[in-house]
Amino acid sequence: MLKKYEQFQLRDWQRSDIDALVKYADNRKIWLNLRDVFPHPYTRKDAEAWLGITGERYPGTHFAIVIDGEAAGGISLIPKSDVYHRTAEIGYWLGEPFWGRGIVTTAVKAVTEWGFSTFDLCRIEAGVFGHNMASMRVLEKAGYVREGVLRKSITKDGTTMDSVLYAKIREQES
Repeated sequence: MLKKYEQFQLRDWQRSDIDALVKYADNRKIWLNLRDVFPHPYTRKDAEAWLGITGERYPGTHFAIVIDGEAAGGISLIPKSDVYHRTAEIGYWLGEPFWGRGIVTTAVKAVTEWGFSTFDLCRIEAGVFGHNMASMRVLEKAGYVREGVLRKSITKDGTTMDSVLYAKIREQES
């Protein structure tokens, strides 16, 4: 997926993104809102490992959010399997200097539209940490609907908390 927007570009991750990835991903505020698979501190070795698997394990579903020529964040769409094979999970993060500009909302809208047109999906969902109001607003602005609160469902940095489930359903179901 290569798509250009007013403030950013979405494209596949590239080996040349390593330095920018470390620069923006090594941020405790970002880590506190992501699953533990996203490491902190975020090192060059972590960036190399991530870029090594994006094309192998998840071909074509992980994109860099590029701002002013640098990969300043990421957005992924991961199709599920088994009885959930028509559902995908969307996840995203953005470097702190770019927060509050509407970039992630636009990226979520774009990747959601792309996901529905590329895969046989009827649903795209996102789980949000209960304290992450900014991410909830992003999803709501992108047309996602809050479906429920999963009480005490996640533990991050030693704190057990609620998560909130959001989803967008394909408008026309076949």
